[in-house]
Amino acid sequence: MKSFKLAAIAATATLALGAAAQAKAEDGPSVSFNVGAASDYVFRGYSQTDSKPQVYGGADLGVGIFYAGTWLSNVDFGDSTSMEYDLYAGFKPTLGPVSLDVGLVRYGYTNQEDGADLDFWEGKLAGSVAAGKGTVGGALYYTPENFGQTGQATYVELNGSMPIAEKLSVSGAVGHQALEGDGDYETWNLGLGYAINDVFGLDLRYWDTNVEESNDPAKLTSARVVVGLKAAF
Repeated sequence: MKSFKLAAIAATATLALGAAAQAKAEDGPSVSFNVGAASDYVFRGYSQTDSKPQVYGGADLGVGIFYAGTWLSNVDFGDSTSMEYDLYAGFKPTLGPVSLDVGLVRYGYTNQEDGADLDFWEGKLAGSVAAGKGTVGGALYYTPENFGQTGQATYVELNGSMPIAEKLSVSGAVGHQALEGDGDYETWNLGLGYAINDVFGLDLRYWDTNVEESNDPAKLTSARVVVGLKAAF
């Protein structure tokens, strides 16, 4: 089975929770944690849990503009692989009105079958600017050796978010995944985030791709709606 990964950290964080985390990081060294659950784990349009529920958690360290962290989630690729664990680090400088995020992520998988070689590294360059009350941004991800040792891959994304009420926000993204050989595709998502309080947030999101059904008999890229609950503290 062909599957594509990343730590997109399933449900998009609400604007309220994101602003609180940023303010905390600017005050000095800080440690934060997150746990959550979702009806599916979708990464770049592909279900990583065979259309089944996800449970995840992570921890982050912030020191000035620098950050590092780890994140874990269950996965189901139709084999013995049972968990994804991500290790990442980077820095977030500001250039005029542009907020940048330059980082490196390592994706690892437990209990993978012998010779599967699922683990891989990916570099990230992202940026965003204020647009009224919201933000618009873009991101570029690159790996010289993709998931399953399938060659180099590049992912380009345009994204945006906007508050529409005191605790409610809308966000979405459109992306293009370029793969070595055949298999390039587009993916998009649109969702609503609701900040229950300073800790808990809900996300309701529609995902879809243009992957041909003949290339995805398991229907891991078919249109779907995912609901998630996240706690950040």
